[in-house]
Amino acid sequence: MTRFDPFRDLDRLMSQSLRTPAAAAMPMDLFRREEAFVARVDLPGVDPSTIDVDVEDRTLTIRAERREEPEVEQWLSHERPSGTFARQLTLGHGVALDRIEADYTDGVLTLTIPVAEEAKPRKIQVAHRSLGGADVRGEVTHGSAEQPAAS
Repeated sequence: MTRFDPFRDLDRLMSQSLRTPAAAAMPMDLFRREEAFVARVDLPGVDPSTIDVDVEDRTLTIRAERREEPEVEQWLSHERPSGTFARQLTLGHGVALDRIEADYTDGVLTLTIPVAEEAKPRKIQVAHRSLGGADVRGEVTHGSAEQPAAS
């Protein structure tokens, strides 16, 4: 007699559904650091010559290949995915597409995507008139919009 184990079947179903090819083969962290976005993509065991990064319109595509172990007589465990993998990111309008940099070190592909100059925050001074009628004009300052508090 076979026993029905709903937890085993649920675990199997969940592990299959959560195992999307891009996320399983290319897990990624994405964050902002100072004036750039940084994506770190895990690609252990990938030959660096197979990594391809390109941008078309506002879509950044990462492709890589992990080759299958040749001539294995019998697998005892085969959990590492092999083959060609691709992952795409849609980039916003505030990034400098022509200045994206890529570096592959110790199995991690790091993409640095600079924020475009026109997208960086800046402080704009408001022109106003003094009591004597003279125009007083401030300047546009680039960088952080935060100003030190007046003492």
